[in-house]
Amino acid sequence: MAKKLKVTLVKSLIGLSPKQEATVRALGLKHIRQTVEHDDTPTIRGMIGAVPFAVKVAGRGAAEGEASGAGRDAAEGETSVSRNAQ
Repeated sequence: MAKKLKVTLVKSLIGLSPKQEATVRALGLKHIRQTVEHDDTPTIRGMIGAVPFAVKVAGRGAAEGEASGAGRDAAEGETSVSRNAQ
């Protein structure tokens, strides 16, 4: 049985180049937070590698950090200076 990857769209398609948008659509993703499951193949890995900032990957190899950089929690990326300034 082939290993599976769960791919989730985390960034809007607005602003992507036509080629990047076509890659995301070819992965089967149309809406933000939509998740699809694909076999872990070099073809799928290449497609994910073309748009790593727009997708989050879970499954085999995702722990190695490949193509999962856009999957940060909001708390990691934001600063809390305005909340603590009081």
